[in-house]
Amino acid sequence: MPWDVNHMTICGRGQGAAAEAVWPRKLELEVKIERVLRGGSEVSLSHSNMSESAKPHHPNPQGKGEKSHGGDFSYVGIDAILEQMRRKAMKKGFELNLMVVGQSGLGKSTLMNTLFKSKVSRNKSVQSNPEERIPKTIEIKSISHDIEEKGVRMKLTVIDTPGFGDQINNENCWQPIMKFINDQYEAYLQEEININRKKRIPDSRVHCCIYFIPPTGHCLRPLDVEFMRRLSKVVNIVPVIAKADTLTLEERDSFKQTIREELRANGIDVYPQKEFDEDAEDRMINDKIREMIPFAVVGSDQEYQVNGKRLLGRKTKWGTIEVENIAHCEFAYLRDLLIRTHMQNIKDITGSIHYETYRVRRLNESNGHVISQLSDHMAVQPKANGQMEEQHGDLQTNGVTAQHEALSHEM
Repeated sequence: MPWDVNHMTICGRGQGAAAEAVWPRKLELEVKIERVLRGGSEVSLSHSNMSESAKPHHPNPQGKGEKSHGGDFSYVGIDAILEQMRRKAMKKGFELNLMVVGQSGLGKSTLMNTLFKSKVSRNKSVQSNPEERIPKTIEIKSISHDIEEKGVRMKLTVIDTPGFGDQINNENCWQPIMKFINDQYEAYLQEEININRKKRIPDSRVHCCIYFIPPTGHCLRPLDVEFMRRLSKVVNIVPVIAKADTLTLEERDSFKQTIREELRANGIDVYPQKEFDEDAEDRMINDKIREMIPFAVVGSDQEYQVNGKRLLGRKTKWGTIEVENIAHCEFAYLRDLLIRTHMQNIKDITGSIHYETYRVRRLNESNGHVISQLSDHMAVQPKANGQMEEQHGDLQTNGVTAQHEALSHEM
C-alpha cells in the first residue's frame, strides 16, 4: 500500500503521543541514511531546506549606477557607456548662450529672469538724463552666470542688444549683431586651428537668438522681416510675441497665423528647421512646434498666491495671468523648447551647421588668398628670370667687345 502523508497524519493523531514521537525520528533517520549512501556529510534538516534568499550573498564589485547581470551569459556591457557619458558630462558641465533681440520695453530681461527663475539678465542702471536711456547705436552686452540644479552645472550667458529698433532710421541695424555672431565663430575657429589647442575650447558662440515681435496684432514690420531673413542663415532664431496678454485669444491666433504666412513667403526658416529633422519621430515632434511658432509669451518675476499655490504671474483687476499656465500664454512651450527638450539639439545645429558653414567659407577664403599670392609670385618670377638672363647677355656682349678692342690695340 503506497504511503499517504495525509493518511499518516490522521492516523498519528488518532494513536496518541507515541505515534507522533516515532514519526519525526523515523523521517530524520531516513534522511541521514540517504545522505550517507550518497557520500555527503551530515547536515541538519533545517539547513537543507534553507531558501536561496537566506543563503549568504557575496556581491561582485561593480561601479556606481551599474546594474548586475550576473545571470545573463550573453550580457556584454555596452549599455554602460551611457552611465560613463553621464558622469563625464556632470563633471564637465554645460554651456548655453542665448541672445535676446527686440525693441526696448518688450520685456526681454523679464522673460530671461522668468525662464531661469533668477536674476540672470543684465542690471539696468538708472540714467538721470532721459536722452541716455536710448543708446545712439546698438550695443552688445553679455552677462554670464553659473547655474546648478540637482548636481547639474551650467554656464549661462545672456546677450542683450539695447538700442535695436529704437532709432528713427533703423537701416542696417542688424549689422552689429551679425558681426558679433561671426566674431564668436571666428574666435572659436582661431582656437581650433592653433597648433597647441586647449583641452576644452571656450564656447562663446550664440546658440539661439530669441527675437521679440511687438504685439501689434497686424503683421510683421519690414525691420522684423529683414532681420530674421538675414540672421536665420547664421544662427537659430526663435520668434516670440512679446506681452501677449495685451491681445485677446482671437487676435493672438490671427496674428500668429499671419506671421507664419509672412515667414513662409519671405523664405525665413526659423528653429526648428525642417531640413534638419533627423527622422520621422523628430519630424512629427517638430511639426507640432512649428505649428505653434511664434510663441505668445508673458514674462513676470512676481509671485502671487492663487488657490493656495505660489506661482509667477501678472495681476490685473480682472484676475491673475499665470505665466506657466498654457491656457493663459505659451511661455511653458518656449521654456520646454529651449531647456527641457531641444537644448542639446540647438547646440548641435549651431556647431554642425551654422559654425561649419562659417568655417568652410573662411578656410576657402584663406586658401583662395594663399593661391592668389602664389600665382602672383609665380607670375613675377619669370619676369625676374628674363631680366637676369638679359643682364647676363649684356655682360657677355660687353666682355666680347672689350676683348676685341684689346686685340686690335695689340696688333
